[in-house]
Amino acid sequence: MPFRKYKSRLEYLELAVPRGFHKKLLVFGAEVVGQIEYAPCEVSGYPVTGEEIIVMNCIWVLRKAKGHNFGKKLVEDMMQSEKNASGFATIALENHWSPWFRKWQMEKLGFKSIDDVKVAHKTKHQGQVFSIHLMWMPKEKYAEQPAWDKEKILYGERFCLAHPLYNPLWKEKILEVTLEVSS
Repeated sequence: MPFRKYKSRLEYLELAVPRGFHKKLLVFGAEVVGQIEYAPCEVSGYPVTGEEIIVMNCIWVLRKAKGHNFGKKLVEDMMQSEKNASGFATIALENHWSPWFRKWQMEKLGFKSIDDVKVAHKTKHQGQVFSIHLMWMPKEKYAEQPAWDKEKILYGERFCLAHPLYNPLWKEKILEVTLEVSS
């Protein structure tokens, strides 16, 4: 990663890889058409905590590979690889302008929303309110649900430049909590 803008990604990987971070590429027809990234919550890209919880930082499958259930297969592979996990967590976005991490997509993969916060971006699409959901998929029936630090999520994330909540500076909040008033 020769470019300066990847410095935060490199710093994250140097911390996370020795502690259980995984990135798996999905190859179909000699081409990478998807990927999944996950790590124990202690070194995940999101402020999620819990016992024996694996956090999915990222998942994507190219549109041209649609119809093969590749997203589901990536999640199943993660679950199979992490036999000691009590469950799996991630985030999801609702009413966000990005096509990534949509709540309905995470639900289709087997995750359920257990908490959410309504926010607005301070600089992009000002005035547009969207929700960030903490998503959960227990592996064990009575697994303790994860928690998250809603205050930290307001700073966005810095482990991936392509992430919809990416914040290159990470010195100030890029999101603010909103209260929607219904008429």
